[in-house]
Amino acid sequence: KFEQSDQLLPQCWLVVRVDGRGFHKFSERHEFAKPNEPRCIRLMTLAARRVLMEHRSILLAYGQSDEYSFVLHKDTNAFNRRASKLASLIGSLFTSAFVFNWSICFPDRRLLYPPAFDARAVAYPSVRTLRDYLSWRQADCHINNLYNTAFWSLVLRGGLSANQAQERLKGTLAADKNELLFSQFGINYNNEPEVYRKGSLLVRASLLDSQVDAVAEEASVGDNVPDVGEASVEEVSEIAAKVAKAEAESASTLLHIDIIKDKFWTENPRILPLDSQ
Repeated sequence: KFEQSDQLLPQCWLVVRVDGRGFHKFSERHEFAKPNEPRCIRLMTLAARRVLMEHRSILLAYGQSDEYSFVLHKDTNAFNRRASKLASLIGSLFTSAFVFNWSICFPDRRLLYPPAFDARAVAYPSVRTLRDYLSWRQADCHINNLYNTAFWSLVLRGGLSANQAQERLKGTLAADKNELLFSQFGINYNNEPEVYRKGSLLVRASLLDSQVDAVAEEASVGDNVPDVGEASVEEVSEIAAKVAKAEAESASTLLHIDIIKDKFWTENPRILPLDSQ
């Protein structure tokens, strides 16, 4: 009776963005590699895959740094489109999956304290506005990674302090940072791994029409492992068939590609139909 309605507008694409809280401190305490920690990127992807497995109305997810954005179809009625429900359920599942899979990605490093992720749900009225949002997140990935690559090269290889590196990069443009990396450290930024420059895109495999360079990822511990108990042979076979069906329906493909340009979207129109507004 006293609960406020927070139902998101109908016929709008929904995005739930999960974002690490205090992750600068978290990365320092857990001694993440700089400028990128590949094990944490893998852990974030495992957590995102778990979310896609549990929530079938999610079409795709895009992740970079300490965040992942989950896109739900405009026709979804999941949880009655309530912003609080969507944000809390997806955010909590992502967080628990991150903790659950920590030992897979960091077998030699103990989790010192629980991480936290906040989540928000936003409605986008058209494919165009949704793509603008995804483009913004990928552009943010590129800008931040270029800066961090230059910054940590100056600190770790150039012998500068953090303050000196900040001063050295103050006011520089992308071209300046590229030149600095190449001339001082022999780094061609365009040859850096695409996962760092472009982020990670998880797409329902059933929605892909074009041939893409998918990235193989190890499954999470406990994925689709049923408790058969004292089941008979027939019951075990039935359970196995259900698991296989669930895996096929929830299968996602990991990509590190350009999602700002039109090419990927026009080659895979079933993901975000271009005539759908």
